[in-house]
Amino acid sequence: MTTDPVALTADLIRCPTVTPEEGGALVLLQGLLENAGFECTRVDRGETSNLYARWGAKGHARSFGFNGHTDVVPVGNPADWTTDPFGAEIRDGILYGRGATDMKSGVAAFAAAAIDYVTQTPPDGAIVLAITGDEEGDATDGTVALLDWMADQDERMSVCLVGEPTCPDTMGEMIKIGRRGSMSAWFTVTGKQGHSAYPHRAINPLSAMARLMDRLASHPLDEGTEHFDASTLAVVTIDTGNPATNVIPAQASATVNIRFNDCHSGASLSDWLAAEAASIDAAFGTTTDLRIKISGESFLTPPGELSTLVQTAVQAQTGLLPVLSTTGGTSDARFVKSHCPVVEFGLVGKTMHQVDECVPIEQITQLKAIYTRILSDYFAI
Repeated sequence: MTTDPVALTADLIRCPTVTPEEGGALVLLQGLLENAGFECTRVDRGETSNLYARWGAKGHARSFGFNGHTDVVPVGNPADWTTDPFGAEIRDGILYGRGATDMKSGVAAFAAAAIDYVTQTPPDGAIVLAITGDEEGDATDGTVALLDWMADQDERMSVCLVGEPTCPDTMGEMIKIGRRGSMSAWFTVTGKQGHSAYPHRAINPLSAMARLMDRLASHPLDEGTEHFDASTLAVVTIDTGNPATNVIPAQASATVNIRFNDCHSGASLSDWLAAEAASIDAAFGTTTDLRIKISGESFLTPPGELSTLVQTAVQAQTGLLPVLSTTGGTSDARFVKSHCPVVEFGLVGKTMHQVDECVPIEQITQLKAIYTRILSDYFAI
């Protein structure tokens, strides 16, 4: 008997797992995996639930890893949905529910592929599943906690595939071999409050902030690299909270978000932001407080054996040769890349995080077949 990835996806959707709630999803997966001979360990940290599962000898020279998450973003207003967000309803061949695309279907597909593969054709090696409940949150106690635990326990993955949605429009069209870095910066510019009729007696933080934001947003960071698009900086908010029209406020704040390629590091961009703020302060007489959060550095798994392995399997099942891309936001691959070579492949991501998130059930079945082919080809090498 084979493991049905569609039924498993539906069962996972019925688990309410809005970050950081476990909702029963990892308990469900642990039971299925242990019945197939996987050794499972809960690696919970803080409020986050994580599951590590390994089939095969510990420390084996060849181990294929899958990484994914069962947590989901909030549903928003349930009244906006045409179905129960956690009901896993199937209509006209499409499965609806929060996490249907991102990424309970991916977890179900690689779990089903791994279970059937080790049951039917036990490989000469190990298969590892590292599943977190913290990808949609702060991502500090999820895959990071799993990798910390693996290092302590001398557990290894030779290579890893993250099952995030990667295809923009058509199943099989894209593999992610890297991701841009991501960072946010919060600026608070302090001047001197005063009457708007006497601006010479005040120091206007809004003038300084406007100049600073314009300089940052107008500065081309780079022109792109071989595998990455050009880096971008977006001003996402400017605030002062001043309701009066005759008062120059004492303070203004703003936030920017930067998505950067391998021309930069978080540290180099932090230095640039600080230098620009200092230059503005010198010109306007303001004082700027700068706070920065680096969510992840850019990384690249160079095209080679792993990407070719995945491309071959995808083409065999879909007829498409997927392009190798580094587009999109961040994923937990940014943590895995320090442990082993990593790529990402999964479903079409059009409806992720949306109302009425959904996935055609044929894509889930197809994804399991692709993951099975990847395992078969990997252990045949």
